[in-house]
Amino acid sequence: MKKLLVVGGASYDSVIYMGELPGVGTHYSKDFHETAGSTGVGKAMNFGKLGFDTTFHAMIGDDLYGEKIREGFKGENVEFIYDIDPKGTERHMNIIDDNGRRISIYVAYATFEPEVNYTRLEEKAKASDYLVLNIINYARELIAVANKYNKPIWCDIHDYDGENEYHQDFIEAADYLFMSSESLPNYKEFMEKMIAEGKKLVICTHGKEGATALTADGQWIEIPIIDDYEMVDSNGAGDSFFTGFLYGFSKGYSVQKSLRIGTIVAGLCITSYELAYEKLSEELIEAEYNKYYG
Repeated sequence: MKKLLVVGGASYDSVIYMGELPGVGTHYSKDFHETAGSTGVGKAMNFGKLGFDTTFHAMIGDDLYGEKIREGFKGENVEFIYDIDPKGTERHMNIIDDNGRRISIYVAYATFEPEVNYTRLEEKAKASDYLVLNIINYARELIAVANKYNKPIWCDIHDYDGENEYHQDFIEAADYLFMSSESLPNYKEFMEKMIAEGKKLVICTHGKEGATALTADGQWIEIPIIDDYEMVDSNGAGDSFFTGFLYGFSKGYSVQKSLRIGTIVAGLCITSYELAYEKLSEELIEAEYNKYYG
């Protein structure tokens, strides 16, 4: 069983569903629920269901919402380790429309430079086969650890706009780089630049338009979405895609097959209100792959 460490990204979120994203005025939601959220939670939950020996580290508060996050990992195949943030658990409010478009509002912020037990994290990183660093500020400290133990870094820079300096350390350190084209219309130019700078693989997702990969040898691969998955909640689709791809990669599959698996895991995710499809498993992926790709 492959060991995997995910670093950073936990919150407790309020999710509001609307027919359309709201403007100024009084509005009534179609539905509402609260759940553990953020990129680390989404990735860790998916990895745990796909057979990885998964450890996830995040900052949470010594509060009700931190307790809810801890409870959410009970029964999951994830070792959740954490340090306490004196500012409390980060909280988001997500407003999602019928097309999956989202407004995310940060309503409670994590400490930018928290006190972290980096000795414990270094031991976990040293023992891992895969290291996933999310773009949470304290995760930068693991870049040096990855270099020390020659651990390739997998990183998702999400809706990077091509200019934000906050992302730069993660971009430079990543061996395998994922992103969204949402704020990066010239994504192909950026992907080519990343490969020229030595990345092993760069992948850009486009929501309903699928995803694009560029390999180290200059091969472009496009993958469409699977239309059969009926969207309930788009939240977590990107993290699910990332997880599915890395799962395929860990099996030694081709980039194209791994992209297809990422598409399946993301498709299953959007049929659920949770960040990871509740019945996700290796067996389900195999069945879905045979169903859609033969």
